[in-house]
Amino acid sequence: MDIQTLFSVKDKVALITGGGSGIGLMIATGFIKNGAKVYITSRKTKVLERVAAELTKIGPGQCVPLACDLQSLEQTKELASELQRLEPEGINVLVNNSGATWGENDIESYPDQAWTKLFTLNVQRVFTLTQLLLPALEKAATSNSPSSVINIGSIDGLKVPMLITPAYAASKAALHHLTRVLAANLGSRDITVNAIAPGPFQSHMMKATLDSMQDVIASRIPMKRIGSPEDMAAACLFLASRGGAYVNGVVIPVDGGSIIGNQQYTTPNL
Repeated sequence: MDIQTLFSVKDKVALITGGGSGIGLMIATGFIKNGAKVYITSRKTKVLERVAAELTKIGPGQCVPLACDLQSLEQTKELASELQRLEPEGINVLVNNSGATWGENDIESYPDQAWTKLFTLNVQRVFTLTQLLLPALEKAATSNSPSSVINIGSIDGLKVPMLITPAYAASKAALHHLTRVLAANLGSRDITVNAIAPGPFQSHMMKATLDSMQDVIASRIPMKRIGSPEDMAAACLFLASRGGAYVNGVVIPVDGGSIIGNQQYTTPNL
């Protein structure tokens, strides 16, 4: 029942897609600072290599870059094959964080290609990569220490977004339900599947919005602030540790209460 036993990820092996920046980097940092070996992947080889070197220095965990464009099925297959070659004993954690968004000024101008791009990366490739890595996840799993798949969704998959991003919101809602479907099918194989639905965090995807609207966005969150790296890392560390071993098929908002906005309870006049 001690904290180190319940919440340790020391010596676990994790793959974090999109781990070179934004929310993926927040998660990778949390795992590495707590002794995990983390593989990070994205399209940008030079960025990955630089980030991996920096993260390994902070230790005590290790960071390894594996470049991959997850829009490509062939590259996704190559990533899964290479990871299983490097880790023949399996992996403990898969964080499906890579994603894309697409916004327009109005519904009329929203393009058809946005749906193909976003559903491929935000939903289809999450399934593909999880499917390909099932042998590796099963190898490392036990009933008391299941392997963990963590899908990074969005509160925009739980509520109507402020901006014109219909394909993004719909893809994240689909990812949340895919999480439940996978959890129902993989729980008996000692693999838990859960999702985190982040609110506003400092990331490449949110940069333009926060640069212009951060004060407005923060004012609508009950906690009156944007999420921090610690907020995101802690949620993933919980799900990947013994403490989260009996949590399966849930979507956890990490949003400071932004889904409920500024609603306050008031006593009605009787």
